[in-house]
Amino acid sequence: MSSILETVELSFSYPGTNTEALHKLNLRIPEGKKTAICGHNGSGKSTLFLQAIGINSPASGQVLWKHAPLSYTSKELKQLRQQVGLVFQDPEQQLILNTPFEDVSYGLRNAGIAEVQIQQRTKEMLQTMRLEHLAHTPIHHLSLGQKKRVALAGVLVLEPELLLLDEPTAYLDRISEQQLVQELERIHKRGVTLVMATHDMNLAYSWADWILIMEKGQCIMEGTPYDIFSDPAAILGLGLDMPMLLDIWHALPAAIRQEKGMLPPRSVEEFKTLTQKIFA
Repeated sequence: MSSILETVELSFSYPGTNTEALHKLNLRIPEGKKTAICGHNGSGKSTLFLQAIGINSPASGQVLWKHAPLSYTSKELKQLRQQVGLVFQDPEQQLILNTPFEDVSYGLRNAGIAEVQIQQRTKEMLQTMRLEHLAHTPIHHLSLGQKKRVALAGVLVLEPELLLLDEPTAYLDRISEQQLVQELERIHKRGVTLVMATHDMNLAYSWADWILIMEKGQCIMEGTPYDIFSDPAAILGLGLDMPMLLDIWHALPAAIRQEKGMLPPRSVEEFKTLTQKIFA
């Protein structure tokens, strides 16, 4: 697989701490894929994202964007942040203006885009994210799910090649989560590489093409969802949960699971289809 972003022996500590947030981290983000990065709080997921857009720079090691080391000059970082977008876990950290229209247009204006294009691209993005009816509503009147979609729109309007999402479904109700995941599917189909940091093993299993497991600032496992969750003892040993669908699947008799080389289902719909075939 071709990688779009890599880290090479990347180490970083926050000021005033003796513990490394990242310790000689080596990982690759495959281009064009949906990657989930899983791990406990403090495993380094958010720190990695801040390194990826140059907010923090390494104590040692490198971050590679399309195989070239990041440059930390103002000009290069400005260009990088149009190619790599980051959506924070808490949209309040990202929404700085009064209305969705103002906030989404801010990044374009900061990038020096002509005003006519700013108006057009902002309107189109709000329509794409189904936010046009809220364009001039005060931000503080929006629900958490709506705020997350505005924050996402503000990043997407810059047309990044890589989108990083830090716990994007945190604190969302089930319907809002499903709507956000549907938006991400549409974004991915447009050719954007997606990376999601998440605690939700069910979401990681059903959504991702590739999964990275981080622990104590290092990447300790990587592979497809089937690869990662093929060893329940290893996952549980890290204090992580197995996806519920896999737990149910493994509870079925082995003779049924192994019939005709069936792969474990990755969605409720797949599970229903498989069980209908099995018990028909």
